[in-house]
Amino acid sequence: MTAAPKTHPSIKPYDGPAGGWGSAKAVGEILLREHIPAAGPTLLAHQNKPDGYMCVSCAWAKPAKTRPLEFCENGAKATAWEVTHRKADPSFFAKHTLSELEAWRDHDLEEQGRLTHPMRWNPANDRYEPVDWTAAFEEIGKELRLLSPRQVDFYTSGRASLEASYMYQLFARMFGSNNLPDSSNMCHESTSVGLPESIGASVGTAILSDFQNTSCIFYIAQNVGTSSPRMLHDLQDAADRGVPIVTFNLLRERGLERFKNPQAPGEMLTGKETPISSEYYQVKNGGDVAALFGICKALIEADDALHSSGASKVAGDDDRPQDLSSAAEVAFAASIAAADKKHVLDHDFIRQHTTGFEEFAAAARAYEWGELERVSGLTRAQMSQAAQTYANAQTVLIIYGMGVTQQVMGVDNVHMIANLALLRGNIGKPGANICAVRGHSNVQGQRTVGITEKPGLAPLDKLAELYHFEPPRWTGRSTVETCEAILKGEARGFISLGGNFLRAIPETEAMEAAWPKLRLTVQIATKLNRSHVIHGEIAYVLPCLGRIEIDQQESGAQAVSIESSIAHFHGSRGRATPASQEIRSEPAIIAEMAKATLGASDVPWDRWVADYSEIRNAIERTYPETFKNFNERLFQPGGIPRPLPARERKWVTKTGKANFITPERLFPQFDIQGDARNVLHLSTLRSNDQFNTTIYGYSDRFRGVDGTRRIVFMNAEDIARLGLANGGSVDLRTAIDTSVSRQVSGLRVIEYNIPNGCCAAYYPECNPLFPLGHHDAKSKTPSYKLLPVFVTRSEIAPTD
Repeated sequence: MTAAPKTHPSIKPYDGPAGGWGSAKAVGEILLREHIPAAGPTLLAHQNKPDGYMCVSCAWAKPAKTRPLEFCENGAKATAWEVTHRKADPSFFAKHTLSELEAWRDHDLEEQGRLTHPMRWNPANDRYEPVDWTAAFEEIGKELRLLSPRQVDFYTSGRASLEASYMYQLFARMFGSNNLPDSSNMCHESTSVGLPESIGASVGTAILSDFQNTSCIFYIAQNVGTSSPRMLHDLQDAADRGVPIVTFNLLRERGLERFKNPQAPGEMLTGKETPISSEYYQVKNGGDVAALFGICKALIEADDALHSSGASKVAGDDDRPQDLSSAAEVAFAASIAAADKKHVLDHDFIRQHTTGFEEFAAAARAYEWGELERVSGLTRAQMSQAAQTYANAQTVLIIYGMGVTQQVMGVDNVHMIANLALLRGNIGKPGANICAVRGHSNVQGQRTVGITEKPGLAPLDKLAELYHFEPPRWTGRSTVETCEAILKGEARGFISLGGNFLRAIPETEAMEAAWPKLRLTVQIATKLNRSHVIHGEIAYVLPCLGRIEIDQQESGAQAVSIESSIAHFHGSRGRATPASQEIRSEPAIIAEMAKATLGASDVPWDRWVADYSEIRNAIERTYPETFKNFNERLFQPGGIPRPLPARERKWVTKTGKANFITPERLFPQFDIQGDARNVLHLSTLRSNDQFNTTIYGYSDRFRGVDGTRRIVFMNAEDIARLGLANGGSVDLRTAIDTSVSRQVSGLRVIEYNIPNGCCAAYYPECNPLFPLGHHDAKSKTPSYKLLPVFVTRSEIAPTD
């Protein structure tokens, strides 16, 4: 094994900015560690460039006008991790049983390097052994034919291209299954459910030019420094122009505070840093609805005050209450009066484009400030100040991430973000839109081309017309429902197109115990992970090309396509030599599995694999409006914009308008099973040295942690109140659904700037704490950002 954590972890405050020399050093270290000090920089020069490859980590856009370097620290780590010279070849598997590998850490499994040969588990010696590709496909097809389509799940991670995703969903549906769970179920499904109800779009409406045209940015629950660092350039440009950036986040994150641009020699040499957030509000776990209601309440009541004073007469308005007892609201009213404004809200937009305003406004007025303060963790003055900044801006760009979607009230959070935008018409005009930042490259795109368990979201009639089969019409399984089916023994086959399913899901221990009861598990992957060493009765690991590698097929080197967070499609062309001649591309693997399973069909699988432009032609025939002239525009600078009616203020909703949707409550109702006074609300986090379930190392530079991931961040008052000690060892125990004991032990307490009543720890280490049923009721997104837990002194030392 390699790169074990330090024996004595280092925990000390980090005083530097995001970016800067720390990022430059981290890039150099990962290139050396993966033995690509010369090849790495050459590859990185093509990352996110017009004719280069799209980053395999975050989903941020490829700009039309590129900088000399279009990669960030985490993007460099992702590239180095994929093109490493390390190899997990047959000799490695000959040395280790899978039972032995089960005890290895996540980092150590992936650090073995690239998978080089197709492997089949041999139960006689508990090892993966090389297998011929043709034999593998024949057995996989045979086993699938013995199973009912309802017993098989086709999982997809976010990294698969549009071409592979389209082929994969077609294979699943021709097999007869709509069980297409994917990583989106675990991250932004709350967006995919909430935004269509509010504005008729399943994705955000923002585009890159909105950053240049906006006069204010509201940034909600997304850690840009770790999750999408390239966006820091856009935020820095806005901050340098004097655009206020109002941030709402649980922790004080360095990327949201200040940034030193590694590509600016003047900044690197002089020590210049750019402050990012002009206002920073730390919202308690689960307090987002209350915080947003508070801002909306301040806006609505300021508008009421103008109306009551006679400054504004809005047709159809009744008399409204006036309460300017808060000093912040007095200042707010004064700023409105000084600007000679007639109203705070955009009543023309509200009347013409929305429904549900009066019900929502009445709910906002009815909430007491004390309750909003208690739940949100913000003061009335803070919420009023944020409202004032919002009201004084002509255009506001609202950006949010998984900090609000991965909650029990994730869909409500999304509705509230849309409500805030609608109050002043901040949607569908330059500089004023909603940006939902996705966590994984192309996790949004795979849904666009049919990876969905919901038959109503897939063009089934068109697929039937094009390929002459009858697609299944029943509702398939989401990720949570797939887990439920595995636990009940109802699922028998699991095909995974990338990802590390067992580490990404909740209810980890029960799921790992149930997993070996599956008849067939097939993992299409680039590197070894825990989902491979825990396996079904028949288990295959099929190595695939990475996006960065040259994909040579019959017609030549191939390109693939990706959708970014701002709903633009981009071409991607690999540049690296493949890790092994035995590796096949994702489209080639999918095609061979489909042929072995389905037999003869009207799908030209071989022609598609020979020339990926034929797959794109098929995608265009299936979605003619979305992918018009797809091949011709594939490498268009800035990408191909996905048509979104809401960008043009056309609302594809049941009402034909954008909808104010009023949440029924401010905070979830938890059945705490124990003394509620001792409960903290846990949020799980990503470190600076990981991407999703991939752990690059044991450093979290921005939070001052090095050498361990077994920690929990806590407020000093909570540490004292619970009788704990900074640096001491604690256990976390789930405080709801205690019919099953869920506990993570031996975590080191770190005193941190976090609201009292809250704590935070890393995932996937803390995923075992989350019950499978702990999710948003409508989206079924696991509530990884909000879980009631008990924190107690541990009987064992911190297990670093």
